[in-house]
Amino acid sequence: MRAIIETGGMQFPVEDGVIIKIPKIEAEAGQEVDFDKVLLVSGPNKFALGKPYINGAKVSAEVIGHGKSDKVVVFKFKRRRKYRKKTGHRQAYTEVKIKNILA
Repeated sequence: MRAIIETGGMQFPVEDGVIIKIPKIEAEAGQEVDFDKVLLVSGPNKFALGKPYINGAKVSAEVIGHGKSDKVVVFKFKRRRKYRKKTGHRQAYTEVKIKNILA
């Protein structure tokens, strides 16, 4: 069974047993979390599309750990003005393993 969930202002396609990286959430490693903002659910004999969310649908997952993604370099430059500015950013993420999809 497949689903599309929304968390952290982004949408993620998920399946049973898949490990995904989502924007950081406040949860300990090993803790179970539920995502109730489910946009779409599809299976062999089932298809449901929410407007915008499906009522009663839920995706449960287990938190594996937290980390930071690779650095994104931001370089600002204005020619003939001696203006150069280099900054960077590392986005924090939470790694979760999808356990089951309830529709």
